[in-house]
Amino acid sequence: MSAPTIAHRAISVLAGVLLAGTALAAPAVATGHEPGPGPASSTTQAEPSAAVVYKGRVIARPAVNVRPNPNSGRPPVKSIPYGTIIELACKVNGELVEGNPRWYLLKDKSGWVAARWIENVTAAPHECP
Repeated sequence: MSAPTIAHRAISVLAGVLLAGTALAAPAVATGHEPGPGPASSTTQAEPSAAVVYKGRVIARPAVNVRPNPNSGRPPVKSIPYGTIIELACKVNGELVEGNPRWYLLKDKSGWVAARWIENVTAAPHECP
């Protein structure tokens, strides 16, 4: 058997710290809460809110093409320059672009951009309905 490496020792120490921290953590206890209707007692899954704004940064140089559909089969309707922060509505799978099938619909519904050329600034948008 070989002697433990520095990496094995580090992992062992980190695991011990995590376990010790878990054992020492006190459970959260609510005081003065009356049971009844409200967000805490709701069991329905919330739909993505219209107030949520999904944003991405264009990383294609010199610009990303905006297409009428989630594929490159038709000419672009416009382009958006490198570095521009854009607002996204939702995502779908479409034509592969350098191995990435994801396409984002712009929030203003003016067209689609290949996700390969967008760096998410916020969380990625939800699937399109």
